[in-house]
Amino acid sequence: MKTLPDALLPVYDRAPITIVSGHGCELVDEDGKRYLDCIAGIAVCALGHTHPAIAEAVEDQARRLVHASNLYSHEPAGILARELARRSGMSRVFFCNSGAEAIEAAIKLARKAAFRRSELRRTTILACTGSFHGRTLGALAATDNPRYREGFAPLPPGFAFVRFNDVADLERKLDERVAAVLIEPVQGESGVHPADSGFLREARRLCDERGALLIFDEIQCGMGRLGPLFAFEYFGVRPDVVTMAKALANGLPIGAMLVGERAADAFHYGDHGSTFGGSPVPAAAALAHLRVRDETNLEENVRARSAQLCTALHGLAAEYATVFGAPRGLGLLLGVPVKEPHKAKAVQAAARGRGLLIGTAGGNTLRFAPPLIISEDEVSRAIEIIAASLPNIA
Repeated sequence: MKTLPDALLPVYDRAPITIVSGHGCELVDEDGKRYLDCIAGIAVCALGHTHPAIAEAVEDQARRLVHASNLYSHEPAGILARELARRSGMSRVFFCNSGAEAIEAAIKLARKAAFRRSELRRTTILACTGSFHGRTLGALAATDNPRYREGFAPLPPGFAFVRFNDVADLERKLDERVAAVLIEPVQGESGVHPADSGFLREARRLCDERGALLIFDEIQCGMGRLGPLFAFEYFGVRPDVVTMAKALANGLPIGAMLVGERAADAFHYGDHGSTFGGSPVPAAAALAHLRVRDETNLEENVRARSAQLCTALHGLAAEYATVFGAPRGLGLLLGVPVKEPHKAKAVQAAARGRGLLIGTAGGNTLRFAPPLIISEDEVSRAIEIIAASLPNIA
């Protein structure tokens, strides 16, 4: 591996490879070695790498208009907002640049909505244990992980936590001070933990009953990763606000907050903004992504490949019961807990050496979030590589 200039802040534990290109579900390093990518840029490249529809949209838009600011309207953002509202059934859309910024917008919206109703004590954001919502101070305050929070105190006040999937705890803590309940339908960073449908249904009922907004963080689990375009469709529970990012533009930076009718009028002129939010090039890429979904049966492929991958992972977990716990997750966001935490990184490294890229999460979980276009043969190949990597680790 060539040594790159060490000018970057050392905040990432980078693998010892340098990626130079990619196509479909494969990445290529500087030595020409090919890797089957089963983490997809951490659930970002849903259509794989260098998808022609995305590349064409980016090139075409870049030749016409790259940036004009939000002082003016432009077609890509306007059309994308209309499409996301139509497909989600939401009323309004705000664009930003990342998932953390979408969470920040949702926090501000929830508090402003209560302010508009003159409920000045209703400021608390009630998040879940095990949550991860981003690295900015506001998103970090809603993140239940001491490792991410250490050294950054004091964090913004006005946040509390309810036990994930615990309806009784939610009923106790959702009081007149809560502006919103913030939930990931599938917690990715903590080790791939799906919400119970009953917990989400009760959250919806209690928010309606007690006057709080329900926010779903679909940054990692949305955009078709569970099958339907939106994770809330999978669970059959409609929130008031949805946050999106990651896969929306298949690799270009864009985030979005979708707002339902109940809070659509909370923000007024000047209440929030973003210089690059909904910029023409990433918005055009996101529109191309939606068009690809219309033209292909990605949802069916997610169901089929999820079933294939789940069956194979359960088989490996049974064969190597001393190494793995029971796999969990939904769609193509799956996790396999490793009983001895240090072995998670060992499996990841061994698989990478054989040409497979997988992720880790929660300290002791292998995370699988491949492109949604992954084929039956590619899933089989991934399992073969993992199986070949295990004997020396077990």
